Amino acid sequence: MTWITNRWYVAAWDSEVDRAPIARTICGEPVMLYRKLDRSIVAMRDACPHRLLPLSMGIKEGDSIRCRYHGLLIGPDGVATEMPVKSEKVPKAVCATLYPVVEKHRFVWVWIGEAAKADPATIPDFWPCSAPGWTFDGGYNHIACDYRLVIDNLMDLSHETYVHQGSIGQHEINETPIDTIVEGSAVRVQRWMPGIEPPPFWRDALRLDGPVDRWQICHFVEPSNVLIDVGVAPVAAGATPEHHDQGVRGMVIDAMTPESDGTTHYFWGMARNFDIDDAGFTARFKAQQGRVFDEDVEVLEAQQKSMAANPDMKLRGYSIDQGSVRARAMITRLATMELVDG
Repeated sequence: MTWITNRWYVAAWDSEVDRAPIARTICGEPVMLYRKLDRSIVAMRDACPHRLLPLSMGIKEGDSIRCRYHGLLIGPDGVATEMPVKSEKVPKAVCATLYPVVEKHRFVWVWIGEAAKADPATIPDFWPCSAPGWTFDGGYNHIACDYRLVIDNLMDLSHETYVHQGSIGQHEINETPIDTIVEGSAVRVQRWMPGIEPPPFWRDALRLDGPVDRWQICHFVEPSNVLIDVGVAPVAAGATPEHHDQGVRGMVIDAMTPESDGTTHYFWGMARNFDIDDAGFTARFKAQQGRVFDEDVEVLEAQQKSMAANPDMKLRGYSIDQGSVRARAMITRLATMELVDG
């Protein structure tokens, strides 16, 4: 197992979950999600306790779901309320596993580990997704690679120069020193690029010509999330690494939820503090960001295939990889602690 179990993971966007059940495998476990009539969400193991047909294939009846194979009726609390032979009494032991589930920051969060340890207060703080003065939207990719490869990608933005050379990449990224900071279980990688020409993406957002100060500050938030503080400000605005709201600022939101050892649910988006009431710009911005991430997906899936084809070779870490190396080490340390603590 390559992930930490007793943690909150993003299972879906809030808009994905409706009355009809959807199926999603989270950390190796099949999960069914649907909304009850009161709009609250049920997260249940996607396997009928009778003959294990996925319950997501079942028939909704009110807030309950009836297995499409033999008709066992399961309530939203996971307890069976009607047997295939309706005259038979339902044994108390006939029930489906429920998972703690919470909606927050536009996402549906599921706790796959021990339910008694699930504390909503420990949901990762995606504050820009809910903060006044910001707007947020994004999308989803299913990626055929280990979720840690996506974290590697996001904690080392030097790849932008080559992978995203037509949008957000520029050579100044690779010419700027990287600072890597570890604080508790958090890892931060930052670049401050003073007095440079902005790439097309940010020039258009700022709506100004001329040199800017540009920043990229990547925050690894365990168990498997990366928040990237990005933006530009006119040089005359006096932005600093500590205070940089003078220009246009965004927070790239990345939640990588392991599906299996070699596949990942990738939930992405951008929260921003400019043009927040322009719905058309939000839609265009989302489409642009989606194209950028499609470029990453192509590289990451090819990397996973190459790793399988070259089992005698190992990933190497250079100076630019310090953020991803530290994030991986943190995941390993926390997963080991979880095993030791039992």
